[in-house]
Amino acid sequence: MPIRVLPEQLVHQIAAGEVVERPASVIKELVENSLDAGALAIDIEVEKGGAELCRVRDDGIGIAADELLLALARHATSKIGSIDDLEAVRTLGFRGEALPSIASVSRMRMISRPRAAQTAHMVAAVDGALTGPAPHPHPHGTTVEVRDLFFNVPARRKFLRSERTELSQIERLVERLALSRFDVGFRLSSARKVLADHPPARDERARDARVAAMLGDDFIANAMKLDHEGSGMRLHGWFCLPTYARSQADQQYFFLNGRPLRDKLIASAVRLAYRDVLFHGRHPAYVLFLEMDPVRVDVNAHPQKLEVRFREPGLIHDFLFRTLERALAETRPTQSAADAIPAARADWSRARSALPTNPYPLSPDPFSATGQQVSATDLYVRLDGVREIAAADAVAVSAPAAEHPLGYAIAQLHGVYILAQAQGGLVLVDMHAAHERTTYERLKASMQSDRLPAQPLLVPIAVQVAVADADEAESQAELFASLGLDMDRSGPAQLLVRSTPALLPNVDPATLVKDMIADLREQGRAATTAAFDRALGTMACHQAVRANRRLAIAEMNSLLREMEQTVRSDQCVHGRPTWSFVSMDDLDRLFLRGR
Repeated sequence: MPIRVLPEQLVHQIAAGEVVERPASVIKELVENSLDAGALAIDIEVEKGGAELCRVRDDGIGIAADELLLALARHATSKIGSIDDLEAVRTLGFRGEALPSIASVSRMRMISRPRAAQTAHMVAAVDGALTGPAPHPHPHGTTVEVRDLFFNVPARRKFLRSERTELSQIERLVERLALSRFDVGFRLSSARKVLADHPPARDERARDARVAAMLGDDFIANAMKLDHEGSGMRLHGWFCLPTYARSQADQQYFFLNGRPLRDKLIASAVRLAYRDVLFHGRHPAYVLFLEMDPVRVDVNAHPQKLEVRFREPGLIHDFLFRTLERALAETRPTQSAADAIPAARADWSRARSALPTNPYPLSPDPFSATGQQVSATDLYVRLDGVREIAAADAVAVSAPAAEHPLGYAIAQLHGVYILAQAQGGLVLVDMHAAHERTTYERLKASMQSDRLPAQPLLVPIAVQVAVADADEAESQAELFASLGLDMDRSGPAQLLVRSTPALLPNVDPATLVKDMIADLREQGRAATTAAFDRALGTMACHQAVRANRRLAIAEMNSLLREMEQTVRSDQCVHGRPTWSFVSMDDLDRLFLRGR
C-alpha cells in the first residue's frame, strides 16, 4: 500500500484507543473536565454499564456557544497555551483529545450554558459529523451525553465485559474521584437507581464520613491522621495502623495535586515506611494527598495520566518515606497520641502536663540476666528503698493509672498476657509481642557504623546445616558479620560460629543461625536493608520472653514503661498488635451494670 494521509475520522478512532478503553474511561474524562470547570456538584448517570449511556452533568462555568464546536476539535483546549503552561500543568486535563476521541466512537450531545449567558446551546456529533450549535434549555453548567459507545467500532465493543463488571469499574472510579475532591458533591445512578450519593464534605467529620462510606467503618476506626509540610511539599490524609494490613492492595489511594496516581516510586516509599511493622505479603491501607509545585512533576508521561515523572525522584521518595516512617513511629501508647490511636479507647485526660517520674526504672532489658541490667528484686527495692515486696505490689495496683497510658500491672494471665489497670479500664498486653518490638528497636538503636556489637565465644560452636544452607550463609557472610555473627564454613554442611550479638547474651547460636538462614532463603536475596531488618526481627523474636514465663509485677511494669517509650510499640515486628484496651463501659455492658 502506498503512503497516504489517514482520514480524519480514522485518526480520531485510533486516538480513542489510548483515551477510551471502556465506559469508565469516558466517565473519567468527562468528570475531570467538570472539575477543571470549577463544578461543585456533579451528577453521573449510566445505563447498561455505560455502554448504552454515559451522562455527566455539572454546575461549572460552562462553554460559550461559539466555542462548543471548537471543543470537539482535536487538540483544542483552554487549559494550556504555551510550553511554559505544559511544564506547570495545574488542571486534570490539558491535551484536548478526550472530547473528540469520545465523539468519534459514540453518539454525543453536549449542552452548555455559561453563568453569564441567557440561554444554553447544544452541539451533536455522530460518526464524525457535527451539528449545531442550537439553542436548548439547560441550567448553568454543562451536560455531556454519550450514547452507544463503540457502535461504529464493533471490534472494540466486543471487548467490553458484562454490564455488572463495567458498572463496578465506574463505581470504583467515582470513589477515587470523590476521595480526590471533598469539596465537590458526586452522585451516581444507574437505571434510575442511586448507587452513590456523596454530598460536599467541608469539615473534618464530613470527610471522615465520606472515607468511611467508601472504604468502610473499619478503615476509619484503624486510621491515623497525617499532615506534614517540608521541602516545599505537603503530605496529608489517612494511613491505617499495621494491624489493619490487607491481603491485597485494594485500599491504597494516592493523589498528587488532586490527580489519582498509581506510581511505583510512591508505592516503594510507602512499602519501605511500613517494612518494620507488616507481615510478609500484607499491604498497608491509606488515603494520602501530596501537594507540590506542578513545575516539579511532569504529568504528561502517560496517555491516561495515571503515572508521572518527578524531576527530583530521590527527594520525593525520601520525603514520603521519612514522613510516614515518623508517623508510624508514634504508634505507641502515649497520652499525647491516645486520641489518634484507635487502640487507645480510654477517655484520657485532656491535660498534657508533664508525666511524673517513672516509679519503675527502665533497664536495657528487664528480662536479661546480665550483670549490667536491673533484676526484678532491684526493681522492687527501688520503689521505695526498703519496702517489702508485698507492700510494693499493693502500691503498684493502687497507683493512679492516669500517670501512664498503659497503667500498672495487676496480674499475668496463663503465662501469656499481662493485665494492667489503666485509667478508664483494663489493658491487655501480649508480653512476647511487646518484648519482641522493644528488643528489635533496641537492636536497631545499638547499631554502630551499621554493625551490631559482637561478643566472641570462648569456644566456637559447630552448627550442622544443609549444604544449601551453608552456601547461603557463606554468600551472606558480610550480612551476618554486621549482625554480630562471625561464622566460618568448616565443612560442606557445617558452620563454625565464633561470635554472637552482644545484646543477645542468652540466645542459642545454632537455633538463631538456622532460623536466619531459613528466613533469608524464604524471602530471597532482596535489598540489603530489607534482609538486614528481617534478620534483626528474627534475633528479636529469639530474645523475647516466651509464653509460660512467670513474671513478677515489677518485671511486667518495666515492660509497660518501656513500651510507652519505644517507637512502633503498638505492633510487633510481624505486624500483630501488642496491646488492647477494654473500657469500663464495655465491662459494665458485659455485666449489665446500670440496667
